[in-house]
Amino acid sequence: MRFKNVLLASLPVVALFTVSCSDNDDTTQVPSFNYTVPATYVFERDGATTVDHGGQTNRLLMLDEMGAEFKNRAADGTVLSASKLSDMYSNVNSQFTNTALNAATDKQLKNKTAASRDFFVNFNGGGSTAEQVSVRSFFEAQFTEGNAASGGQVASAGTAGTYLDGSSKRLFAANGLEPQQVLLKGMMGACFMDQIVNNYLSVAVLDEGSNRDNNTNKVLEAGKNYTKMEHLWDEAYGYIYGADNLAASPQVFKFWSSYINQVDADSDFGTLKEDVELAFRTGRAAIVANDYATRDAQIAIIKQKLALVSAVRAVFYLKEGKAKLVDDSGKKAFHALSEGYGFIMSLRYTNKPGTNAPYMSKAEVDAILSELMGGTNGLYDVDYLNAHIDDLATEIATRFGFTVAQAQTVN
Repeated sequence: MRFKNVLLASLPVVALFTVSCSDNDDTTQVPSFNYTVPATYVFERDGATTVDHGGQTNRLLMLDEMGAEFKNRAADGTVLSASKLSDMYSNVNSQFTNTALNAATDKQLKNKTAASRDFFVNFNGGGSTAEQVSVRSFFEAQFTEGNAASGGQVASAGTAGTYLDGSSKRLFAANGLEPQQVLLKGMMGACFMDQIVNNYLSVAVLDEGSNRDNNTNKVLEAGKNYTKMEHLWDEAYGYIYGADNLAASPQVFKFWSSYINQVDADSDFGTLKEDVELAFRTGRAAIVANDYATRDAQIAIIKQKLALVSAVRAVFYLKEGKAKLVDDSGKKAFHALSEGYGFIMSLRYTNKPGTNAPYMSKAEVDAILSELMGGTNGLYDVDYLNAHIDDLATEIATRFGFTVAQAQTVN
């Protein structure tokens, strides 16, 4: 089974036309468009780029550094500072090794967590201020969990600590969850996805105020080479691809871009990468050409494909974790199951096209997470997990229209 883009064919360069038509000579003509979609995400005005997603790149780098803090403290056996991670989350007190991130004091992860216009300002999709406070506190709690696990003590049921997984040391909470992975994958949903599909690609945001008229008339933002609408689209793009072309050592993790590539590598989902990239390029070209109907069609594609990635990876990691429950009293499974936990969290921040609501409600996602962790001492209850994981994986796969077997073939 292949998940194909039914709206546009995946081609390196696409010429788009909306043909004028009418039922009779008295009806209003539909505008026609004739423009080219570039083969790469390059857009210029008067010979200078109009693309700017620096803030999104910064936030990808911030989360990458926060993940590295967990990894480094696990490796060297020293105590992880929860207060340092909290500072990094809010970007205060210059805690990043990348000094450019410290200088960008107007950019942080915390105030963009569960902060989209559609779900957490206009309260579509079941969002609320209380939920926003709760999810931010949840991520802060992972810093505390990491602190409790650090320092060199050995992880065991009911005791937070360190576990040697092959050549890697990992920090596990008392219930077996790996706070680093819960943070990284959970933030991919609660921050990055929420901002992409529920904020920057929200029609309410793109067309807010005079945005549409200004874009049509090419009224640029003060001191910039782009219209507000162009910039909003680029910011959504940046949350996926903003770290792709960075020359950094060690290499920065690419988050959604990386997982899009992983899912695309499976033949069952093999056009996904091309579909997402084409939709972003087509939508941006349509904005330049004032073709708002085509822009909106690309939004639907991106929403559907990004939701699919999160669901496929959630199922993959649940099943990978189950397969490892037989080793070392289940602890070898905890890394994968923690990744799965974070991707399941992300399902709450998806946006099903045409509904302005998630594919899975917060209540449904919370129920799955509760069931996953429902055993004695959480993930340490191997018998409980063996009896429940398959049903949870099937529930997610069925909702998103693929099979558990298809998700398992993704590497």
